Amino acid sequence: MKKLLRIAFFSLVLGAGLTLSTAVQAQETVKSTVDEMPVPPGGMTGFTNYMIQTLSYPTAAKEANVQGMVVVSFVVDAEGKVGSVEVLRGIGKGCDEEAVRVISNSGIWTPAKKEGNAVATKMTLPVQFKL
Repeated sequence: MKKLLRIAFFSLVLGAGLTLSTAVQAQETVKSTVDEMPVPPGGMTGFTNYMIQTLSYPTAAKEANVQGMVVVSFVVDAEGKVGSVEVLRGIGKGCDEEAVRVISNSGIWTPAKKEGNAVATKMTLPVQFKL
């Protein structure tokens, strides 16, 4: 099971990558274009390993044979904290909540930079659930 999650997640991270969009969060402007993208703890390899080790396939989803992609957006603020995690496209049966949980607990990121300054950036990440 973990091997399937690993392959599905790793291929999505490499294939789709993280994308940017524009938003406003708590009086702080979230940048849509940056010079340097946010970096998760341990880089993309560390993030992939974290997802593989942490993501659990929900029992209800297994029992209902639910598979698919949950698309999650979140903000990495200027201090590297992950917040405003929300599901843009879900598949239900606990998968949406699991994707939000692992992203929310992904640790302190290296924030994005614009003109040498740390800035908040909104990210979008697909999380694949496959039996």
